[in-house]
Amino acid sequence: ILAQGTKSQHCASHLQDMAVGKNKRLTKGGKKGGKKKAGDPFLKKEWYDIKAPSVFSVRQCGKTLVTRTQGTKIASEQLKGRVLELNLADLNNDEDQAYKKVRLCIEEVQGRNCLTDFHGLTLTRDKLNSLVRKWHTMIEAHVDVKTTDGYVVRLFVIAFTKRRQDQVKTNCYAQTAQIRK
Repeated sequence: ILAQGTKSQHCASHLQDMAVGKNKRLTKGGKKGGKKKAGDPFLKKEWYDIKAPSVFSVRQCGKTLVTRTQGTKIASEQLKGRVLELNLADLNNDEDQAYKKVRLCIEEVQGRNCLTDFHGLTLTRDKLNSLVRKWHTMIEAHVDVKTTDGYVVRLFVIAFTKRRQDQVKTNCYAQTAQIRK
């Protein structure tokens, strides 16, 4: 009984040595700042319809997501300048043009419709790879052209040498003088 009494006296003396005051970290509810409520980010988004230029047979060509207008962040301003890549076969309902990709840029927003303008045209990678051949010369060139309506169009041209019908030689390379840099 006597030994237990000395042990409790020792604990009491130890408590006096501890710092007096509030433990600030434990009084607040956990970490500083607290955890934000994990909400679904898609609840804050709106769908907008994409309208292709009148040149193409299909005008309604897709939809795009944008965060709702909140404060100074206006949804229509966030959409302007977006570049979309679409397949020309889908825009013209013509499967023969499936290897061409059209890039459209959103220029204007009217209600829930995004009006687009032509931004570029490229070939698909598999089509380009099918054109490149062994024993042939590939010639590439590019030029900037200004159109009559004020647009600057950068044209990239790709050409390949071709074997003649009566040719015996396996290769058909172009001379370096014929290939301008």
